Amino acid sequence: MMETLSNTYDFPLVLLSIIIAIIASFAALDLGVRIHKAKGYARYIWLSGGAFAMGMGIWSMHFIAMLAFHLSVPVSYNLTLVIVSIIPAIFSSGLALYIVSQPSMRTFQVITGAIFIGIGIVSMHYTGMEAMVMEATITYNRFLWALSAIIAFVVSLVALFLLFLAKQNSNKPGFGWRKAGSALVMGVAIAGMHFTGMSAATFKHDHQHISLSGSSFDNTLLAYSIGIGMLIILGLVFISTFIENRFESQSLVSERKFRSVIESANDAIILADSMGTIISWNNGAQHIFGYHEKDTIGKKLQIIIPEGYREAHKKGMERYLSTGRPHVIGKTVELQGLREDGSEFPIELSLATWVEEGSTFFSSIIRDITERKKAEEKINQMVYLDPLTGLPNRHLLNDRLTQALDQARENKQIIGIMFIDLDRFKYINDTLGHAMGDRLLIEVAKRIRDSMGKMDTVSRQGGDEFIVLLPNTTSDEVTKKAQKIIHLFTQSVVISEHEMFVTPSIGISLYPSDGRDIETLIKNADTAMYRVKEQGKNNFQFYTPDMNEIVSQKMKLEMGLRKGLERGEFKVYYQPQMDVISGQMIGVEALIRWQHPEWGNISPDEFIPLAEETGLIIPIGEWVLYEACHQNKIWQNTGYPPMRIAVNISSRQFQQNNLVEMISNTLKETELDPQYLELELTESIIQDSKYAITTMQKLKTMGIHLSIDDFGTGYSSLSYLKLFPIDSLKIDRSFTSNIFEDSKDAALVHTIIDMAHNLDLKVIAEGVETQEQLHFLRQRQCNEAQGYFFSRPVSGEDLSIFLKKHSSS
Repeated sequence: MMETLSNTYDFPLVLLSIIIAIIASFAALDLGVRIHKAKGYARYIWLSGGAFAMGMGIWSMHFIAMLAFHLSVPVSYNLTLVIVSIIPAIFSSGLALYIVSQPSMRTFQVITGAIFIGIGIVSMHYTGMEAMVMEATITYNRFLWALSAIIAFVVSLVALFLLFLAKQNSNKPGFGWRKAGSALVMGVAIAGMHFTGMSAATFKHDHQHISLSGSSFDNTLLAYSIGIGMLIILGLVFISTFIENRFESQSLVSERKFRSVIESANDAIILADSMGTIISWNNGAQHIFGYHEKDTIGKKLQIIIPEGYREAHKKGMERYLSTGRPHVIGKTVELQGLREDGSEFPIELSLATWVEEGSTFFSSIIRDITERKKAEEKINQMVYLDPLTGLPNRHLLNDRLTQALDQARENKQIIGIMFIDLDRFKYINDTLGHAMGDRLLIEVAKRIRDSMGKMDTVSRQGGDEFIVLLPNTTSDEVTKKAQKIIHLFTQSVVISEHEMFVTPSIGISLYPSDGRDIETLIKNADTAMYRVKEQGKNNFQFYTPDMNEIVSQKMKLEMGLRKGLERGEFKVYYQPQMDVISGQMIGVEALIRWQHPEWGNISPDEFIPLAEETGLIIPIGEWVLYEACHQNKIWQNTGYPPMRIAVNISSRQFQQNNLVEMISNTLKETELDPQYLELELTESIIQDSKYAITTMQKLKTMGIHLSIDDFGTGYSSLSYLKLFPIDSLKIDRSFTSNIFEDSKDAALVHTIIDMAHNLDLKVIAEGVETQEQLHFLRQRQCNEAQGYFFSRPVSGEDLSIFLKKHSSS
């Protein structure tokens, strides 16, 4: 029977082993936090180093405690088994650190891990026990052995829990004290497991015990050497973690600064990994897209990309990751974004990439450019669109015409240009006001635009002028569209209970026959439009080369008209007005004549419309009025019986604000009594005019005689005959000359005379050339007449002779 050997413990070494266990536990807690924070390759480096340091710490605690155990027989250790016992310690430590470094720990995962870690610790302990070389055999108390294994499992479970808790609370205040307390619990628990395992062993002296082969050693200083060495290793671990923490602290400060910049940015700043998964989402992104950060982290970028762009975005990322060649990277592009509510909006995207630990990441700076797009659209409208009608203006027309010309040259196509000017628009604008004129233009623009095709461009050039571009067309199509526009305006335009009629005059030019550039095509269409105006308006006409000659003559006539007044080429002629019943001369009409030094006599029918169009009628009309009043005063001063002199007032003159003042000044300068001046107004002057009554009342108050010239030839309205203060009607010569050829003209003349008498108005007939016509008028009780039957228009000198003759008779 073998005797049981007595044993003792070296207390300082026991204390050293417990201290090392506590320090190793503290280091393990630090390493668990560090491994959790590390990423990429650094994570694996810290995991490997941590497993070694923690495993060596546990093993050294175990081995120092073994060396603190003294038997009554010499004890040495088998080097091979000692080294083998280190392996389970390092393995179990690595497994523990790996488990706690995961984002979360499940119950099954924790229990399984604790079992394997416990097996590793138990294996380390009992392999170390087998490394003892001595003259004794070891027997184990099964209960205490099982208890040591259970303690190893519990220690592992507690260690995992404390390690995970440390990782979770590493950023909270007071973490250092909690970590120290946890290290103390873990260290004591590990030591407790060891000494429980030692208590399970019984050593019995065996003189026949054969030592295991292999290297063995017996050195009491070994425990202290191992302890000091392990403390140095753990010290290096603490220094490494301290340095890493310093770097991390600095990095956190930089990251906070960077994060504060990101969060204060109004633009969306979004970070994503190579799979398109969102890893960072700032407040700007929340404001722009509507998603909160918690709803986007871990989601794909597709949540902010419209359906139509997703496939292209996916292929673009794949292409960059496979080739490394940037297409959009480093550039700023405009795309569409998708909000949380499903609405799309314009964005500006700046995309960049960086590589970290072998992985590619994408950073996107996104700006909502909705307001900028609205501003650009508004600017474009201001630059390219007419602000009143919304139609393209001349700038946009020139751009589209340039494109149309390039295409026409390449494909040998025909382009049509229609130059449209509204007839009588100025009259409506002047009588009903500019606001009403603008509303009329808007309606006209809408009618023209709606009548044209999708490829046609309707533009407003200004005022009442419109140009229509008809690309890739034919002359037949242009004709049909011109007829369509004219037909549109057979219907009146009703605005605010005002019914208005306007008609278009349309000039047409074609590419390439009428011009090969923008300027020529528009000019020739404009020329054709004026030809329509001259031929009665409300029609269309294609450009022909001879029109340029007509325009050239018209320009020469205009230049001559401007110089004629300065050179004294105009003369005032006078035509007598006779009393139909008595045959006495009761007045004259002043008529202007133009004697050009090169072109000879120019008919008023040629130059008066041009003078109206150019505005020269105003100075010419003032000159005629002065000459007529002055001549009438000369006749009165000569001793001839006083009579009225009739002067025509054009519509352009009547619209002048200073008309009444100008007439008053003329009468004062010439000293002619207002009762001897008659102003002949056309129907177009006073029709629907708001200010006509006021102007006419002022003239009537001055004592001036007012008459309506060419009655029945304009847009007649009988209402003004009772509203306006007129004295007489003048029957146009076109009715008088045909009273014996056309019974309708005779009936009209008779009707006009009767109607005037019933309204207490006098009637004067123009164009009386025969005795029969005079007899007809006398029978119908017409008051006055003028015409070649009595006298042609003559100069003031010749009319003086006429007056002398009639005075003597």
